[in-house]
Amino acid sequence: MAIGVNKVVTLNYTLSDDKGNLIQTTKENGSFVYLSGSNQILPKLEEAIDSMIIGGRKIIELNSADAYGDYDENAIQFVKKNVFPEGSNVEPGLEYMAHNPEGHAIPFVIREVKDDDITIDFNHPLAGKNLNFDVELVDIRDATVEELQHGHAHGAGGHHH
Repeated sequence: MAIGVNKVVTLNYTLSDDKGNLIQTTKENGSFVYLSGSNQILPKLEEAIDSMIIGGRKIIELNSADAYGDYDENAIQFVKKNVFPEGSNVEPGLEYMAHNPEGHAIPFVIREVKDDDITIDFNHPLAGKNLNFDVELVDIRDATVEELQHGHAHGAGGHHH
């Protein structure tokens, strides 16, 4: 039976790349909870979880196109240091936010700094990577009216924004 939409889904997972390098796990911080059908996780991942039963485990392999997309060289830009606010720390590896013309926030990473020339990368950090999820489905429940109105699952005890 499919999980469907408007369910609060609780799972544990370990995420690794094709080489077995650990990217993320729920082991330290507790289970991950999401509202099904609300675009809170990768669509192909949700599709694979949809057929699971409580207590079940599954290895879900997503190619880069079905995960965070292929790496796009056109997402690399070159800017001058003066586009950053005065006194900003501009070092390789730091993450910042830019805003597109519609006002939406777009994250980017500083890749290289050479004097006043800065290379920035708008690719998602996992773009171009095939991902392997080791998923255990812990629980499924109907979403509350409040969760449906807010568009996300709430933690134990209710609303925690």
